[in-house]
Parts: sequence; structure tokens; C-alpha cells
Amino acid sequence: MHINELFNLSNKISLVTGGAGNYGKCIVEGLLESGSKVIVSSRNPESAEIELIEYFGSLSGIEVMPLDQQNLESIDSLIKTIKDKYGKIDVFVNNAVSRPMKGYFGNIEEFRESMEVNGTGMFYLLRLITELMVENKGGSVISIASMMGMKGPDYSNYEGTQMGDLPPDYFFHNAGLINLNRFMCKRFAGKNIRFNCISPGGLFNHQHDQFLKNYCQKVPLGRMANSDDIKGLIVLLASKAGEYINGENILMDGGLNA
Repeated sequence: MHINELFNLSNKISLVTGGAGNYGKCIVEGLLESGSKVIVSSRNPESAEIELIEYFGSLSGIEVMPLDQQNLESIDSLIKTIKDKYGKIDVFVNNAVSRPMKGYFGNIEEFRESMEVNGTGMFYLLRLITELMVENKGGSVISIASMMGMKGPDYSNYEGTQMGDLPPDYFFHNAGLINLNRFMCKRFAGKNIRFNCISPGGLFNHQHDQFLKNYCQKVPLGRMANSDDIKGLIVLLASKAGEYINGENILMDGGLNA
């Protein structure tokens, strides 16, 4: 098969949760450029549409649907809408994340809320989408975790800044997501569904100058991730080009943790 065909996502339906976020828009862009129709789910669909139009110039190829990942009825409603309108999901990018906990001593109810969204709600959605992929005899699930699900924090990155009180829930659920990905790979063996994780390092977002200096001097490539760095990896894992990659967690950090 020609290389252009291997990466072609024409006639595919992709769902990206949190698709209006910083990494989310990059992910949506890569899928669109490869020919996929992209559904973006958001707790605030009107706001998401505005952000996406500002980024892309229009909503061509994108449909925004409401989803509150903390609400199981909202998840049911999203799946029903997609089934009724499209009948399938070929690619699911499990990208949404809630970060209510701002530091180690945050209110314990914030930890509970984080688990409801990033644990219970995420798994419920993943299970329903996987069932739909089983019905349609295949698909690709790509979960966006973090290098912080693989490593402990490097507090020296925050020296000379007011940052550094890191939230433990973020480390907890990203580590769990990486191993849930392995579970799903084995649980659905023989069903033509691939489950993979991407664990990115930091994305440049005009952070504190001292943080950028501390962080980037440790990265062999000398910088944080930019908006293009995740696109190729997403398309690889979503397309025929990545058909034999399954059950993996790919660390995308410029060599920081090499």
C-alpha cells in the first residue's frame, strides 16, 4: 500500500474529548488534515466552538457535541447521538482531563471530583465506545496520558518561580490510564481494536521564564513540545500506518526522561 494511503483517514469518524484544549486542537488538526471527520466533545460546546473557530477559521469538518464526563447520562446521550447520526466511531482520542485539585493540600472533595471525571466517567465512556467499535469490527483508541503518569515530579523545574505545589490526582489518574490501556488491549484481543497511549511532556504555553529555562535545559532537544509535535503521532496511531502498534505507551518528551 502506498504511504499516502497508509496515513489516509478519509471516511473515518473520529471523536476527540477535550478537543478545544491546548493539545486537543493540535490533535483535531492532525485528524482533519488526514481526511477524518472530527467530533469534538465539550462540557461547554458554545465556548468550544468559539475557540475552534478562532484556531481553524471555521468549523469545516468539525462537529461539536456536549459532554459532561462527570455525568453518566450525558455520556449516554453523546453515544446515542453519534450512533444515530454516524453509526460508528473509527478513532477515539481519549483526551479530556479535569484538574480541580491545585495542590497537595487541596480539599479532598477536589480529589473525589477528579476521580469521578478522570476515572469513573472516563472509563464509562471508554467502555461504551469500545462496545460500538466491537459492533463495527474495529477501531483505534488513543489515550492521552502524561509523562507524569510514568515519573515522579522534578521539583527543580520550579525553582525561582511561584509554581511547584503539584496536584497528586494528576499523577494518580495518568498512571492508572496507562495501565488501563494495557488491560483493554488484552481484554479485546481478536476484536481488531487497538489501544495505545501517548504520554507527552510539557507543551509550550508561555510559561514563566524561569520555569522554561529550568525545564528546557534538561531536554536534549532544548525545548518544550510545540503544536505540531503530537499531530504525526496521532495520525500514525489512528491510521493503517500504525496497524501493528497495540498496547503501547509512547513517551513524547524530547528526550527529557531518556
